[in-house]
Amino acid sequence: MKEYVMGNGAIALGALAAGVNLVAGYPGTPSSEIIETVSKYPHEGVHLEWSVNEKAALEVAAAAAYSGARALVTMKQMGLNVASDPLMSAAYVGVKGGLVIVSADDPGPISSQTEQDTRRFADFCRIPVFDPSSPEEAYEMIQDAFEYSEKYSTPVLFRPTTRVCHAYASINVPEKFSPKEYEGFIKDSGRWVIFPRLSYINHGKIEKRNIETGKDFSSYRFNTVEGGETKKAVVTSGVSYAYVKECLKNRNDVKIIKISTAFPFPEDFVLDSLEGVEKALCVEELSPYIEEQILKTAGRHGLDIEVLGKLDGTVPHNGENSVELSAKILNEFLGENKKAEQSDISDSPALPARPPVLCAGCPHRASFYAVKQAMKGRKAFFCGDIGCYTLGNAMPLDMVDTCLCMGAGITMAQGLNHTNDGVCFAFAGDSTFFASGMTGVVNAVYNEADIVLCVLDNSTTAMTGHQPHPGTGRNMAGNFVEKVDIAKVLEGMGVKKILTVNPLNLEESVNAVKECADEKGVKAIIFKSPCIAIAKPSGRCAVDAQKCVNCKKCISETGCPALVAGGGKVTIDRNLCTGCGLCAQVCPVGAIGGEERE
Repeated sequence: MKEYVMGNGAIALGALAAGVNLVAGYPGTPSSEIIETVSKYPHEGVHLEWSVNEKAALEVAAAAAYSGARALVTMKQMGLNVASDPLMSAAYVGVKGGLVIVSADDPGPISSQTEQDTRRFADFCRIPVFDPSSPEEAYEMIQDAFEYSEKYSTPVLFRPTTRVCHAYASINVPEKFSPKEYEGFIKDSGRWVIFPRLSYINHGKIEKRNIETGKDFSSYRFNTVEGGETKKAVVTSGVSYAYVKECLKNRNDVKIIKISTAFPFPEDFVLDSLEGVEKALCVEELSPYIEEQILKTAGRHGLDIEVLGKLDGTVPHNGENSVELSAKILNEFLGENKKAEQSDISDSPALPARPPVLCAGCPHRASFYAVKQAMKGRKAFFCGDIGCYTLGNAMPLDMVDTCLCMGAGITMAQGLNHTNDGVCFAFAGDSTFFASGMTGVVNAVYNEADIVLCVLDNSTTAMTGHQPHPGTGRNMAGNFVEKVDIAKVLEGMGVKKILTVNPLNLEESVNAVKECADEKGVKAIIFKSPCIAIAKPSGRCAVDAQKCVNCKKCISETGCPALVAGGGKVTIDRNLCTGCGLCAQVCPVGAIGGEERE
């Protein structure tokens, strides 16, 4: 049957077509829809879970692969950092069934802290990596990835980028998916228990295997060369191939060499493709990985070839590629008489600027505002974290002084406490608390830090699409499970003072913050109120024009996007307002009240 799906959906369907037995991951844009797609299609016999974090997901999947099952792990490139500990060891131990780790890279970056390149990680781990250029290719290639994983008994990385993950295409898929039959785990401590001696032996095997894999990849069907005999070539990969192809169409005066398996590098294929070429342009996103491999290959084999790309400034190091950027680069490379084609977008209107903001009615805004009000006149530091609450950095809240990586807000607050005078706050969401925050809390208690932990509990993983987590009471299988109580977890860790408040009650929240700020040790405030995207509002707020004095304090203090200044009075956008009531509590003249929705 034919399905019109997102690139992430194509990856999910490809994994099901490959007979995957277990799928685990942690939500992170641009990868989140892979697991969600699996859940929407019949997947009897396939264990499916949102794991507590990426490390846990990979360890669950590795055990399945030790058993001979096919296992898929999903994450974004930042999550690969979290999973790197088991990944490095699994690369040495090897697998019996297929183990494929999808690490979706985010050039731009559009929704990430970094522009890191998963191909570098593959080289570092010494395991193969696949780099699809389209959803159609991703569907086929993920199936190949499982085959290669089992053929060489190794974990395999799969690296789609944002534009491949979020593009759409029609895919022909089987009407029924059948999970792979597998043997099960066979005890063998000489294979599955990693010891230094075993690692030493396996390291040698890995390097020999990678030479063989590189030769195998030289005949891989998605490593292709197009164009006739010419002295110029464009070497490209991933979605950049699509951009180059759109610019060059079916021309024969320049070769297009597509490399879909960056590591182990398909050297024989590249040598054959570059025969007679005197000048090569490397067009790729993020790092100059392929460019460096071309230079190494040319040096090893004494090729007289000029290589252009990121290293000489022809192609930018940062940001995404595009058809327009590729056309500009190609025009310079090809010369004046050989123009690449470029879509005419001269009449297109400029895209509107849309800075990310907390939604109208978001309880996080109220939580930040309460802390800000409570700390007026006091020196305080605010350590943020990864999630919707990162947006607390925007004016007028200005409540995020640091943001490093997921879970780091809790530990960074400790570092500031040990080296500065002032009240140190750590903000973390409920999902982040479970994913990577708990060890930081234990560290704070054990090392006698003086911090206030603010858990912004909105009962979901909001920024990545409202996935469940251990505190929501349901799992990815749709089953109702015992909720993991954050307050009880904190108590078990040794936190003595734990308060739970509704952030939409401003007075209660401010008092809780003041109470905790005045005590020593590790204190925790759980600001508990559901995300407005999952809690249907029952009312909205309205401004009494007779009472409003146009002081705009509601706007200047909260920054809520539902509040609008104009015409001498503040008004409220009825389509955006959720009736949270924060503005009514801020208004100094009582001009804002509530009204029922129709």
